[in-house]
Amino acid sequence: MIEGGGWTLLAILASSGIIGVIIFFLAEERHGLRAALNLFGATVKLILVGFITWGYVDGQTYEVRYAFVLDFDLVLRVDALSLLFAGLSSTLWLITTVYAIGYMEGSPRRSRFFGFFSLCVTATMGITFSGNLITFVLFYEMLTITTYPLVVHRGTNVALDAGRTYLMYTVVGGTTLLVGVVWLHAIAGPVEFGGGGVLGEVAEGNSWQLRAIFVVLVASLGVKAALVPFHGWLPTAMVAPAPVSALLHAVAVVKAGAYGIIRVVHYVYGSDLADSLDVLLPLAIAASFTIVFGSLRALAQEDIKKRLAFSTVSQLSYITLGAALLGPIAAVGALVHLVHQGIMKVTLFFCAGNMAETLGIHNVSEMDGVARRMPATMTAFTVGAIGMIGLPPIAGFISKWHLGLGALEAGQEWVILILATSTLLNAAYFLPPIYAAWFKQPHEEYPPAEGRLETSWLLLLPALTTAMLSLLAGMLAAMPYSPLDLAGLAVNPS
Repeated sequence: MIEGGGWTLLAILASSGIIGVIIFFLAEERHGLRAALNLFGATVKLILVGFITWGYVDGQTYEVRYAFVLDFDLVLRVDALSLLFAGLSSTLWLITTVYAIGYMEGSPRRSRFFGFFSLCVTATMGITFSGNLITFVLFYEMLTITTYPLVVHRGTNVALDAGRTYLMYTVVGGTTLLVGVVWLHAIAGPVEFGGGGVLGEVAEGNSWQLRAIFVVLVASLGVKAALVPFHGWLPTAMVAPAPVSALLHAVAVVKAGAYGIIRVVHYVYGSDLADSLDVLLPLAIAASFTIVFGSLRALAQEDIKKRLAFSTVSQLSYITLGAALLGPIAAVGALVHLVHQGIMKVTLFFCAGNMAETLGIHNVSEMDGVARRMPATMTAFTVGAIGMIGLPPIAGFISKWHLGLGALEAGQEWVILILATSTLLNAAYFLPPIYAAWFKQPHEEYPPAEGRLETSWLLLLPALTTAMLSLLAGMLAAMPYSPLDLAGLAVNPS
C-alpha cells in the first residue's frame, strides 16, 4: 500500500540501489561512466529529499506499507526526524561521492567499491525512513553487509583483520537487536515509531521486561554508535580508504546507531515511560563516560585518522546524552548534533585524506608547517576542529549550547561538568596540530604542487564545501529549514 507521495520514497532508495547494481557490471576502465552514474544517483537523491521536505512541511504524507511475514509489515514513512537524517545523508553523500571519485582514481576494483558504496547509501536511507522496528532491523543489517567490503577494500592482511573485527562487533550487535525487537513484539505486537512513544498501553505489569528490552535494544544499537565498551571496531576500521572513513563517521554506520537510540528512546518508549523505568540516567552516565573516555584516548593517538576515530567515539555520545536527558532543549541538542557532527567530522576526514594522498602525512607529528604547502586544506581542517571543540560561530557551538541548556532544564547540572571536561580535552588534541601546521617549520621541504591547486580539485572542493557548511550551520542556525529548525520540528511537531 502506498499513501500520499510514497512513490518518492521508493525512488529515493532506487536512485542508489539500482545504480549500485549497474556499477558492479561495469569494466574497470569505464571510469567516466561510473563517475557519471554515481553523481547522477547522488544528485537525484538530494533533489528528491528536498522535494519531500518541502511537501512534508506543506502537509503532504509519505508512506509505503508492505505485508512482509506473519503480522510484520515493512513500513517506510516520513517524519521530521527522518527528514533531518535524510538531509544530512543525501547532502554528504553527494559531496563524498565527488571526493571518492578523486581519491580512488587509478585504484583497483573501483566498480566493486562504488557498487557497495551506492548500496550502502540505500541501506542508510532505508534506516532513515523506517516506520517500524522490523523495517529498521532489516536495513540495519543490510548496512552491515554493504559496508564490510568497503572496510576490507584494500585487501591487505591488516584490512582483512579489521573487517573481521568489524563483523564480529556488528553481527553480534545486529543479532542482539533482533532478539530485543522480537521480545518487544511478543509483549506489544508490531511496534511502529510514534512521537512520544507507543508502549503506554502495555507498560502496566511489564515494567521489568520493558526495562530489560530497553537495555538489550540500546546496547545492541550502541555497537554501531560506538558506546564504550562496544567501540573497539571503530578505530580498527580506519585502515579503510579515506572516503570510507568519512562515510563510517559522518553519514552511515555510527549515525545509524545513534539514530536508532533516538528512535528507541523517544519514538518507541517515549521519554516519560523511559524515565519511569529508571533507564535514562544509566544511559546518560554511559554516554558521559564514553564522551570523556573517547577524548582521553584521542589525546593519546599519533595517527591522525585514529585520533579522529576516538574523537568520533566521544562526539557521537553527545547525541546519546541529549536523548537521555529529559526535556525538549536537550532533545533538540541531540538531534541537531546528529547533523552538525556529521558535517564537521567529514571535513576533518577529507582533510586527513588530502594530506595523506598528497604529501604522505599520516601522523600528527608530521603536520609541522603543512599549512604553508596546503593552506586551503588546513583552513578547512581548522574550521572543522574548532567546531568540534564547540567554539562559535561554527555548528558545534550550537549543539553544545543546547545540550548545556537542556541539562540545566532537566536539573542535571553534572552534565555541564562533562561538557566542560570534554571541551577542554577536545582543545587539547585539536589545537596542538593546528598550531604546528600553521606556525612551525616543516621537517623537510614539501614537494611542490603539480598544478595551480595544492591537490586535486576533486579532493579539495569537498573539504572546502563541508567546512563552509559547518560555518553556515552555526551562523544561520536561526533560519527556516536549518538543521536546528528541523530538530525543533522533530521535538515539537505542532
